[in-house]
Amino acid sequence: MALRIEDYAVVGDCETAALIGRDGSVDWLCWPRFDSAACFAALLGGADRGRWVIEPRVGPATLTRRYRDRTLVLETEIETPDGAATLVEFMPPRGKASDLVRMVVGRRGTVALRTEMLIRFEYGSLFPWVMLDPREGLLAVSGPDMVVLRTPVALNVDHRRVWADFNVSVGQSLSFVLSYGPSFRHPPTAIDPARALADTEAFWREWCGLIGQPGECGDGVTRSLITLKALTYRPTGGIVAAPTTSLPERLGGSRNWDYRFCWLRDATFTLLAMMNCGFYQEAGAWRGWLLRALAGDPSQVQIMYGLAGEHRLTEWEVPWLPGYGRSRPVRVGNAAAAQSQLDIYGEVMDALYHGRTGRLAADEAGWELQKGLLAHLDGIWREPDNGIWEVRGGTRQFTYSKVMAWVAFDRAIRSVERFGLDGPADRWRALRAEIHDEVCRQAFNPQIGAFVQSYGSTELDASVLLLPLVGFLPPGDPRMRSTVEAIERRLMPDGLVLRYDPETTRDGVQGGEGAFLACSFWLADNLVLLGRRADAQRLFDRLLDLRNDVGLLSEEYDPRLGRMLGNFPQAFSHIALINTAHNLGRHRRPAEQRSGHRAQ
Repeated sequence: MALRIEDYAVVGDCETAALIGRDGSVDWLCWPRFDSAACFAALLGGADRGRWVIEPRVGPATLTRRYRDRTLVLETEIETPDGAATLVEFMPPRGKASDLVRMVVGRRGTVALRTEMLIRFEYGSLFPWVMLDPREGLLAVSGPDMVVLRTPVALNVDHRRVWADFNVSVGQSLSFVLSYGPSFRHPPTAIDPARALADTEAFWREWCGLIGQPGECGDGVTRSLITLKALTYRPTGGIVAAPTTSLPERLGGSRNWDYRFCWLRDATFTLLAMMNCGFYQEAGAWRGWLLRALAGDPSQVQIMYGLAGEHRLTEWEVPWLPGYGRSRPVRVGNAAAAQSQLDIYGEVMDALYHGRTGRLAADEAGWELQKGLLAHLDGIWREPDNGIWEVRGGTRQFTYSKVMAWVAFDRAIRSVERFGLDGPADRWRALRAEIHDEVCRQAFNPQIGAFVQSYGSTELDASVLLLPLVGFLPPGDPRMRSTVEAIERRLMPDGLVLRYDPETTRDGVQGGEGAFLACSFWLADNLVLLGRRADAQRLFDRLLDLRNDVGLLSEEYDPRLGRMLGNFPQAFSHIALINTAHNLGRHRRPAEQRSGHRAQ
């Protein structure tokens, strides 16, 4: 039986990440980058497609886990009738190589353990040549890839499997260090596991020491910030949406997407979350990634890019992997990169505007780029697009897309008025007024009493909860009040917010997905702005309760099954948690910063 998504924890080195189950099995690891091919793919294909387990050899055993305070160091306490031990797992911030360290420390008596490693490169399809080198340790090589395992434990090896039975007694410490390197170079240099652990703890705690006022949920905000840092590709500043691909939005369904890329849509929420918590270096690195990714002809702007700003994210299916919970297909790459989504122009302009209002240094070349984007948007904003949810069933006049086109011109006007920048402000004002009038006429359905998903539609969509958050309308506008009430009535069957009507067909699949967690946080933000603070706090508290035992969130949650769904851990969910915590606090509130409206 596959573990539940919430049964996983993550460790990483700010360039890639590993998912480790409650059962002590590393079931997902892509090397050397987040978007590289997996060498452990059991998450999507079962144990035979690659995993590395350390587990008690005899039962019964009790396993409990946690992260060490303000770190990404995972500890699992193993209790057996004969003794107790702690499994400590982490990835040191990357130096010359990438390492996954697993240390077993004896606490009481003697614990009998076993380890088994099945390395399968290229998403579980390639068996490496495995050999023992008396100087380097165990080497596994396939094509351009090599991993080296160093440990004092005597290993049994054949060409497809590595295993060992071993004991750890009180006061004893045994380490396993798995390192990645290109096969055409010398094996990665051995590291001292104890020193690496001390350095890794120091790295995370020093970084967490920069956190500003965390709002009213310090632990939840801190863990979410650590998760965002772990999802940052440090060489470029890009932030992946998640370190996984193809974890399903519906168990057994086909909405299984690759999220190991960087979306422009996350830009403003990410920037505000980082700046409000004091991480200006990370915010600046994210803005730098954004500007580099966008550089070029404005007509070629994409909704997402690779970790270094790569444009080509060709999507293909992996036929040999059965998928998580038999959810097929497993996809690598993301064809949505080629979609037209007008909201990204507003996101980019909003993010760069808030970067200017914060402490980030001005970038005049960036302003020239923004003017080019606006000139292009002037010619295309009336066109239909694929929308925020990346619908693959055809384009429409999506409400949220038009609102974000309004945001793009609004933030350009604000930049001229506040910072004295040059630009055709009168033209932008005319466009801003035209878009606002059109959305209010064509997107509000008086029979439903709500802004709807697209012009002329009768479908509700949680994306319209962002209208007051971006300043399109005041939160107390009667149309927004009734929209919030309609969403509470129709899109919250289990007390959490769905993206859209569950009976609506998308991509040939009939409904059935879980509640989208970011949308539930957006509703809490609206409730704060409406003065319904107690309701907002109750919803926020429920969302906090959905985190797994180590504080992580996925993209979606199915209240009926009581299970997480979608890729994991999900940056968008953790960003939303941080911002809602600030909105509920007494300090800098992203909803007010972004919209210009005060809470009632």
